Amino acid sequence: MAKPTTGEPQAADRPQVLNALDRSVPAIVSRRDDSVARDIERGVMRLLRDHAMASLCQLMLPDGRRADVVGLGADGRIAIIEIKSGLADFQADLKWPHYRAYADALYFAVQPSFPVDVLPMEAGLILADRFGGVFERAAVEHPLTAARRKAMIVRFARAAAGRLHGLADPDAG
Repeated sequence: MAKPTTGEPQAADRPQVLNALDRSVPAIVSRRDDSVARDIERGVMRLLRDHAMASLCQLMLPDGRRADVVGLGADGRIAIIEIKSGLADFQADLKWPHYRAYADALYFAVQPSFPVDVLPMEAGLILADRFGGVFERAAVEHPLTAARRKAMIVRFARAAAGRLHGLADPDAG
């Protein structure tokens, strides 16, 4: 394709509008290798949609960790859902307590066959498969401060917009 002759700056000449956070977000479709986790993720996202919550998978948090799924309600309520594909996955993961600082509620999402008695009671519980999910146990609420909530909503919105831009213009870089 020929270069445009409209006098518009070329991609290499344009200032980089997207910061490192925006460039590092995964595609809209999950890049999980684990088919069990991918199925749980799909079910969780369907459950959140059914409860009027927008969701994003693999959202980078301010501390550099990635939340498996983040749900955003119309009221600004934020939930982080940590997906566990099996007991070994749960036992090997020590980072989930840090997610609490970025959400009003923290949930674990597992398959119905998961031994749920090992999961902490203060976290909510979602049972999910590829077809949907159910809130099995409510999470203990830890309301975010106004500043943290605003920062997370902006992060969520920028990531979502960046992913949509990537669909509309995959060659944008």
